[in-house]
Amino acid sequence: MKTVLITGCSSGYGLETARYFLAQGWKVIATMRTPRKELFPAADNLRVLVLDVTRPGSIMHAVEAAGPIDVLVNNAGIGLFGAFEATPMATVREIFETNTFGVMAMCQAVIPQFRARRAGTIVNVTSSTTLAPFPLVAAYTASKAAIEGFTASLEQELKAFDVRAKLVEPGYGPSTSFAANGQQRMQGLIPPAYETFAHRVFSGFAKVTEVTKPADVAEGIWRAANDMSDQLRFPAGADAIALA
Repeated sequence: MKTVLITGCSSGYGLETARYFLAQGWKVIATMRTPRKELFPAADNLRVLVLDVTRPGSIMHAVEAAGPIDVLVNNAGIGLFGAFEATPMATVREIFETNTFGVMAMCQAVIPQFRARRAGTIVNVTSSTTLAPFPLVAAYTASKAAIEGFTASLEQELKAFDVRAKLVEPGYGPSTSFAANGQQRMQGLIPPAYETFAHRVFSGFAKVTEVTKPADVAEGIWRAANDMSDQLRFPAGADAIALA
């Protein structure tokens, strides 16, 4: 039985991915900042662990508690809509702490065991904002684009140890908690000068017919986790596939 550790499993893509891997018979280490076992069916092959990817001590404890794993899925992330001009640099740093540095820290914590065993796969979840430019998500896009470059380089250096690194790029997923989870940090990020433009942008999103569902991302992560080829990028969702 293979083991996967997934970050950010309290909702959205992470929750669906954990359920998907459980259904495939894998041992799943589902992590989140506030553990909620009631989100999952009772299963002997499930463990729910506390993990905050912005805290080194939390990472260390979670990785130690998880034990040997075969796949790391870095899914935890936070969203941000707003005019960059109005976005405090403290908020930009907050986004990077989770979306960028948190991913890097998790990789650094797990790579030693993968390298020693000469086996393992890292799957980093980014966004279709890295495939085509979108307005009002400049800081968020930057945090995800950094992981695109990071993973491409990491894949090259880990290949020598038979360890794989993959990217899953979800499209626009209105059913996720992307906006809801960031409501507080988004307050005041659409100043009056941007209101008309922002209204046009949001109206455009409302008209989108091809969107990404959590199941699309779970399936994309599953494919990446089991892929033995040199394929690096796995767009997930009809809109992301079209952009790619």
